[in-house]
Parts: sequence; structure tokens; C-alpha cells
Amino acid sequence: MAHDHHHSAAAAHRGRLRAVFAITVAVLVVEVAGAALSDSLALLADAGHVLADGAGIGLALLAIRFAARPATPQRTFGYYRLEILAAVVNAVLLFGVAGFVLIEAWRRLTEPPEVASGLMLAVAAVGLVANAVSMWLLRGGQQQSLNLRGAYLEVWGDLVGSVAVLAAAAVIAVTGFQAADPIASVLIGVAILPRTWGLLREAVDVLLEATPKGIDVEEVRRHLVETPGVTEVHDLHAWTITSGLPVLSAHVVLERGADAGKVLDGLGACLAGHFDIEHSTFQLEQPEHRGHEGATHR
Repeated sequence: MAHDHHHSAAAAHRGRLRAVFAITVAVLVVEVAGAALSDSLALLADAGHVLADGAGIGLALLAIRFAARPATPQRTFGYYRLEILAAVVNAVLLFGVAGFVLIEAWRRLTEPPEVASGLMLAVAAVGLVANAVSMWLLRGGQQQSLNLRGAYLEVWGDLVGSVAVLAAAAVIAVTGFQAADPIASVLIGVAILPRTWGLLREAVDVLLEATPKGIDVEEVRRHLVETPGVTEVHDLHAWTITSGLPVLSAHVVLERGADAGKVLDGLGACLAGHFDIEHSTFQLEQPEHRGHEGATHR
């Protein structure tokens, strides 16, 4: 069945991703300067997270650019998988940032330095507004692409980080409790971990060619077998090339005298209509061909 492979889910939101990248770089500059001037680990932790975000979004944009390249005889699916590899690199960067923040926070808890809470508060407020804008830009595309979801989760983490920094700055300003800064850093570091693990797990599932989320292979098999002219389906495989691009292949045994063209049309319509799978490959077989199969198939 024909399918247009020249656009991935992430490519449709490239303009928004570029805007978020620009916002992220601006926030990074402001937070690094603010952390240096105020001596706030919480701001530095948030800046480290923003740095990972910027790198991840940059990788996502690079992956989209490569994914737009046409397929070649050497890479018959083109460069779509670069988007998934970018998501993996992104997750690894975030784990590294979380580890650094937690180690540095532990060191500072024993001897917290004096922090300029006023500057810390102002910088965190800027970050909060910027992250809110970025989340608004990514809110739609994050449900369609792992890369965009990774960027969305990172920005969400930054938003939580900005709130934590704001709270710590307020506590320090009101009570003088300097340990609020490394405590906020710990919260930021811990908040990064579960969402990063989820992103990494989904990306690895794609690389391992796991069945796409939401698709029940046995249910797919049942629908295909019910297609007029089909008696059996075996060697059924479903996997994902990149976010929003599930594919399927199967061996289909025909009824005697069945019109192969009509069966193919029916199979394609079944997958597109019931399972939103538009790229599929079928090997049509006559009943007697089963004896030539080298092994037992499902």
C-alpha cells in the first residue's frame, strides 16, 4: 500500500521546536549568569537541565533534517531512526545532569554557602515564564513524536525546577535558611529521573522493534483473517520505524480462486481503518504453498 515517507510526526512541528530551542538557549544564558552572580546551586542545577534540553532539542532538529532526506538503496527507510537515537542521547544526557546535581547538592547540604536570594528569585521567574511558553508551543506535537515528547518532558521538568527555585529563594529571603538552595536542587534532580526513564524505555522499544503501543497483534490477525478471500495469516510482524510511523508485514494465505488485487485492497483498508497502519507489506500465498514453508509460523 502506498505511503508517503517524506514527513515524520516531528517534522510537522519543526517551527515550534525551533522557537522552543531559541527560548531554551536564552533561558540557559540567563540562568548561568544568575547562578554565577547569586551562587545558587538550584539555579545552576536548573541551568544544567536547560543545557541538556537545548542539546536534546538541537539533536531533535538535526534528526528531523536528516529524516527529510530520501531513502537510498543502502538505507531503504532513509534516516527516520535518527529521531529515536536522538531521544536516547537526550535521555542519557538528562541522567547525567541528575547525577551531577544530586552529588553537588549532598556536598552543599553540609556547608551551604550564602545565596543572593533576590537575584535568584528574579532569574527563576524569567525561567518560569519562558518554560510555560515552551510547553504551550509543544503541547500538541508531544503526543505524536518521541522527540517532541522528550522536549516537552524536559521543559515540564524545567517548569518544576523554576517553581522549586522560586520557593527556595522565597524561603531564603524570608528566613535566611540557606540549605533551602541545595534542597531545591535535590528536588529538581529527582524530578528528572522518572520521566527520563520513561522516555528511554519507549525509545529502546522502538529500536528493539517492539510491537507499537496500542496495537494488539492477535486482534490485528483476527481482522486480517476476516478479510474476504483470506483463510490464514502467519509470520505477522508489527514494529515502528519512528514516532507516528508503524509498519506491518505478514504472509497471507488466499482462498482458492480469490482475486489477489481485491484482497490486497481489503487488507490495506482494514489496517488503515482499524489500526491506523498505512504502510504494510503482504506476501500472498496459495493454500498449497504452506508445504514449502521451512518452519512452523504464527
